[in-house]
Amino acid sequence: MAAAAATTPHSLLLQRAASPAAPPRATATATSLRLPARAARISCAAVAAPSPAAAAAADEAERGVYNFAAGPATLPLSVLKRAQAELVDYHGSGMSIMEMSHRGKEFDAAIKKAEADLRALLAVPDTHDVLFLQGGATTQFAAVPLNLCAGPSDPADFVVSGSWSDKAFKEAKKFSAASVAWSGKDGKYTALPPFDAIKQNPEARFLHICSNETIHGVEFKDYPEPRNKSGILVADMSSNFCSKPVDVSRFGVIYAGAQKNVGPSGVTIAIVRKDLIGAAQPITPVMLDFKTHADNASLYNTPPCFAIYICGLVFEDLLAQGGLAEVDKKNTHKAGILYDTIDASGGYYICPVDKSVRSHMNVPFTLAKGPDFEKQFIAEAAKEGMVQLKGHRSVGGVRASIYNAMPLAGVEKLVAFMKDFQARNP
Repeated sequence: MAAAAATTPHSLLLQRAASPAAPPRATATATSLRLPARAARISCAAVAAPSPAAAAAADEAERGVYNFAAGPATLPLSVLKRAQAELVDYHGSGMSIMEMSHRGKEFDAAIKKAEADLRALLAVPDTHDVLFLQGGATTQFAAVPLNLCAGPSDPADFVVSGSWSDKAFKEAKKFSAASVAWSGKDGKYTALPPFDAIKQNPEARFLHICSNETIHGVEFKDYPEPRNKSGILVADMSSNFCSKPVDVSRFGVIYAGAQKNVGPSGVTIAIVRKDLIGAAQPITPVMLDFKTHADNASLYNTPPCFAIYICGLVFEDLLAQGGLAEVDKKNTHKAGILYDTIDASGGYYICPVDKSVRSHMNVPFTLAKGPDFEKQFIAEAAKEGMVQLKGHRSVGGVRASIYNAMPLAGVEKLVAFMKDFQARNP
């Protein structure tokens, strides 16, 4: 029985008909690139496009899992397939984009198109520069005060709504007189403040927020107005970047690690108001100075070429879906299904986050029956093809990250499993 449990889905609802193992994917060698043989005959008959449900089922069959990781996170299968097709010979160059010069015409075209598509997605105004950086969003915790504060005595305000904004605040204290304008720590980071409760210093150089806390699952649905003299609002948008429309003109700086919603790890995107560039503190390392990268079109040194290329493919995919307004509708629907299941469970599943600020990207929850049942839940879900559901090590529990690339079918499968698990473990 134990052996059967390890290989057989637990519920009739989730069992699939047995099927032969999928053939191995074509692989490239040093001497050949194996491609599927073409059909001997080509029919001109019209073939209907598969329904979204059928397409999702086909994707799951090919991948084998739905990946709910918080980051690096799932990427669109179409993007991965295109990258695979272009990997060995990029656009007829005879080279992979991973091995060509970052100053060559091929990569120059790729990075320029990535920037243009991102500007189209977010309607980035000409008043702002787009920078492709390295070091993760964590490096920007230092770069922001180094670029925006004249020295360590300059004040800066921070809304501490979770682990990441707390880390940003602590790092900024090394390079500015950073202070906490509001903290959700006493409430275990499950809420956000009314904007008039944020105690802003009018002399602060900027007000910093984290628009979506990946660990605790709280998300700003609107943004506070900075009351500092310069009117500078800074946002770490790492885990909800390009998940919905944003009025970029309201921000002095937006920064985001790409590995949640728009690409692989290795590239950080910063959108910086141009008038804030060029006044970095004298101690600022050259690689943390926004001017270094703005003056050199993000090519001061070798950038993370492959990661930027993948971001460009993702931007194309988001535009093809109809832009961020359409993407936001899909994300809202997916999140609603999951939260409705939690709330309808009679307390079996518990999401501690205030309903008005629940994240559409990261959904943390616990099981009322305790940690042992959470471990069982995570293990059984993995056997059913739903992986990376373990909560962050600092808070435990379960966390489902349902970024742009998570298909609706993945969320539907998760909620079906949740209902079945509850029925089997009352």
